[in-house]
Amino acid sequence: MSMDAMEKNRRRMVELLGDLAPLEGTRESLLEGVKLMRVNCAVQRIPVMYEPSIVIVAQGRKRGYLGDQRFEYDSRHYLTLTVPLPFECETEMGEDGPFLGIAVRIDLAMLGELVMKMGSELQPAPAAESSVTATPMDMALSDAVVRLLEAMRSPVDAAVLGPQVMREIVYRVLCGRRGGALQSLLEMDGTRMQMHRILHRMHSEYARRLDVGRLAQEAGMSVSALHHHFKALTETSPLQYLKTVRLHKARMLMAQESLGASVAAARVGYESASQFSREFKRMFGVSPMDETQRLRAAFGTGRASQDTYQSAHQDASRVSSLAS
Repeated sequence: MSMDAMEKNRRRMVELLGDLAPLEGTRESLLEGVKLMRVNCAVQRIPVMYEPSIVIVAQGRKRGYLGDQRFEYDSRHYLTLTVPLPFECETEMGEDGPFLGIAVRIDLAMLGELVMKMGSELQPAPAAESSVTATPMDMALSDAVVRLLEAMRSPVDAAVLGPQVMREIVYRVLCGRRGGALQSLLEMDGTRMQMHRILHRMHSEYARRLDVGRLAQEAGMSVSALHHHFKALTETSPLQYLKTVRLHKARMLMAQESLGASVAAARVGYESASQFSREFKRMFGVSPMDETQRLRAAFGTGRASQDTYQSAHQDASRVSSLAS
């Protein structure tokens, strides 16, 4: 592998992302499932929630914290997340400018098709793979990312060539050192499958009252076993995970739909507006009103855009979050 070629690719990514993502924040691209990221100032450690995706950084660095785990992803390491995962993250700028990156959503149908076609050529997945992994970038993946960004300069190229290059990116990750993280999505045992179903349910039914006992019963396990397996996957408890989902959802509702805190709290399942405000400030460090104003100011509009990731503007209050 030529480091000169890798650096050339990185610089081309920076150039392309600079044109494609001129405004701060993380926004939809011309391709469904691809997000473009830009952060103009350093961000201190804050709570985030990402959807299952492959994140490639062109400039700058992010450092994540999940339980006792610490991981970094930068221009030399891409990140793979296989579950919608809450963790804490801090962002550093590049020497020559803002943090720039791209996130490609993991499509299970595409992943399954690739695994079937690769067959015996695919290395067996390890017995247990972490839900979040940082992996050294290789030349083949770097080339594919450059071609994806090149394609997104044109709506026609994006529509015709983009899906093929997205498919190649997933393939390259499967071929990489930690491809087992993606394989594990398709080779889950009954217990892990039940945990993923519960996670999906929490993201689609977050406003409903959660009965952990009933979830355990439906999953065919005891409450203590449910807690054990859930924490092994997410590093948190079911109730804490649901609280995190609700707070992130409410934050986006306030920014995107101009809802007041009490209305947003009720919309995501809180019965007490005062409890919502306390837990919101405990998580994000500011009141719901202050965070909403900062989000809107960051985008220079009255409403924040509907992105998977969002970045606030002032001090250390920027937050990237899942907003499906």
